[in-house]
Amino acid sequence: MNHRMVMYSLGSVLGVLAALLLLPAGVGLLYGEKSAWAYVITALIAGAQWLCLTLAGRTKNKVIYAKEGLAIVALVWVLISAVGALPFVISGEIPSYIDAFFETVSGFTTTGASVLSHPDKLSHCSMLWRSFTHWVGGMGVLVFVMAVLPNVPDRSIHILRAEMPGPTVGKILPKLKDTLKILYIIYIALTVIMAGFLMAGGMSPFESAVHAFATAGTGGFGIRPDSVGSYSPYIQWVVTVFMLLFGVNFNLYYMMLIKRIGGALKSRELWCYLAIVITAGTVIAFNIRGMYSGTEETVRKSFFQVASVITTTGYSTADFNMWPDLSKGILFILMFIGGCAGSTAGGLKVSRVMMLFKSAGRELKKVLHPRTVSTVHFEGKPLDESTLGSANAYFALYMICLGVIFLLLSFEPKGLETNLSAAVSCFNNIGPGLGAVGPAATYEGYSVFSKLVLSFAMLLGRLEIYPLLLALMPSTWTKK
Repeated sequence: MNHRMVMYSLGSVLGVLAALLLLPAGVGLLYGEKSAWAYVITALIAGAQWLCLTLAGRTKNKVIYAKEGLAIVALVWVLISAVGALPFVISGEIPSYIDAFFETVSGFTTTGASVLSHPDKLSHCSMLWRSFTHWVGGMGVLVFVMAVLPNVPDRSIHILRAEMPGPTVGKILPKLKDTLKILYIIYIALTVIMAGFLMAGGMSPFESAVHAFATAGTGGFGIRPDSVGSYSPYIQWVVTVFMLLFGVNFNLYYMMLIKRIGGALKSRELWCYLAIVITAGTVIAFNIRGMYSGTEETVRKSFFQVASVITTTGYSTADFNMWPDLSKGILFILMFIGGCAGSTAGGLKVSRVMMLFKSAGRELKKVLHPRTVSTVHFEGKPLDESTLGSANAYFALYMICLGVIFLLLSFEPKGLETNLSAAVSCFNNIGPGLGAVGPAATYEGYSVFSKLVLSFAMLLGRLEIYPLLLALMPSTWTKK
């Protein structure tokens, strides 16, 4: 284990975090808010930590292997959440540090679960910081740092693979730095375009920026108690479309940019993702007909909720707790599926679900025809056994972790529906669940212990289990 490189990496992230905190500080000063100084103070704290860690971690050996990559990712996400929570506490807007930590973890992991029933009472700088954490965490905190810092070693691909969601992560260009630049250009461009569409619908520049940040990161922090429900139908359709766009593999956008549109459109994951959205939205719209004033409103609310859940954004325009069981059941299943690999969405990922179904189908065929040699294909290519084994192992570990989280939450007397959906929602980085944690409620009523469990669940789900669990193993930190 290259301990000095781990310390140096942590310091670099805190330095970038200190710079990022100046954005909400500047907005707060622009609006004349006292809370702005909480962000200045936190920026100074993060800056001091940056100085100490980078000086202590200076080393000629800058090699990062898989072990260092996993450890750095796990520690960075816990550290930035711990430091990023300080402005809420210092300003007094969220007095409890545990609540502030929960809110910040939810922000960076793009979960959108909140303890605030009235986010509109926050200062402008805190509103912006909540949503901006979504944007930074959407592509990955360390991916962001590597994109803005010079001299990124190519071996940092281990960090990229540990942090970016999905079963497979690779470079689209020979140099890692170039790959990250392309991905962030696409990310920024889509964010700016969405903000432009929102402003065209009558949103203020501030509101447009906040909602664009939250949608891009598929986080879902709103600034109104009813999320996006009180905005115009035009705004809701814009948010729906962009939630779905940010749930698509960003590599496909790159293929389109280099005029390989045909190759992008051949992606079976993309078509499966769209098929799930269309099917689920249509069935739910039919199921909830008569609950709303007209066909357009019914379709809009149906597809908005489907897009929000499958991309794990967490916005809402309706209290789907009041919907029929069939509709709630479909949304509950979508919580598990998630978006495409290589997107900012959470969940199992469509590609991994497809692999699991194909693998299960092959095993069923083997029962009938034991001597048959069958190969599982994905995106037109045969999958090797190690890839399939990894997908199956991940799903097994996924279910074990989900079961443990649910059991720990069961100490809370909130009912099976609430506790199970809270576990699924936070673990898959969705935000709202069912029951007492539905779209019209918050997680404020949970105990300190449960909030810490859910915070861990959000981090575990966002980092796809391995980095956080391996960081807890003593063998990870040995020199061998």
